[in-house]
Amino acid sequence: MAKKIPMAICYDFDGTLSPGNMQEYEFMDKLGVKAMWFWKKSLKFSKTQNADPILSYMKLMLDEAQYKGLPVTKDYFNKCGKNVEFFPGVIDWFKRINNYGKEKGVEVSHYIISSGLKEMIEGTAISKEFKCIFASSFMYDASNVAYWPANAVNYTAKTQYLFRINKGCCDINDNKIINQFIPEDERAIPYKNMIYIGDGDTDIPCMKLVKLSGGHSIAVYNPRKKGRKNKAKKLIFENRVNICANADYNKGKTLDKYVKSIIDKLATDYQVSKLEK
Repeated sequence: MAKKIPMAICYDFDGTLSPGNMQEYEFMDKLGVKAMWFWKKSLKFSKTQNADPILSYMKLMLDEAQYKGLPVTKDYFNKCGKNVEFFPGVIDWFKRINNYGKEKGVEVSHYIISSGLKEMIEGTAISKEFKCIFASSFMYDASNVAYWPANAVNYTAKTQYLFRINKGCCDINDNKIINQFIPEDERAIPYKNMIYIGDGDTDIPCMKLVKLSGGHSIAVYNPRKKGRKNKAKKLIFENRVNICANADYNKGKTLDKYVKSIIDKLATDYQVSKLEK
């Protein structure tokens, strides 16, 4: 049986696969607060306390939920995830790309690298499509109630997960493999076989790392939000991404064509390298 070429597509979540922040779909509605008020308060808290913005929003979630008497169990966060909406074409994107990869001899794996909540992502309709979900998360007590952050994924912390994907280590508690020397040609997924898809400032370090390492980075934007396209195009001029595209994952759209072209390239490069050997 012919060897499959490993490929990883890594995604941010909010603003990349979903048009809004996941906390805004049910959690904030139940709290009875506006998204703008919540994020403004979170930002102010992080500045006055000189705290990480991700830890700040996670604490604010717990504080506001406790104040309003809202349950903050893992099951409830999973339930909130069920209401998350997606950009056009996302639902059938994974099967379509996987099948295209198989036709070309490429085995595609999908990964989430997000500052959002892992528990909410796990409740979404697409959660089973991902080999690993790297995201912020809470610790839970014996009653399954959140009480403390377990993991906070900020913009620089995101890059460590690319190293984990590169070496085939999804366990965030495993520091042995991630620090172990492994020759480039023996690693699970080479950087040149990676695609990173993101939309915001927290994605820039990952975008730059993947692009500089020979992979491909894509900045997506919501065409309904003013200024997002220009912000995405700016990342091209700054040499941080290869391309920017409307966050439309439907067949025949720019994203679909570009990712399939990269799959074609990987398959062709592999055949060329075999002949050269």
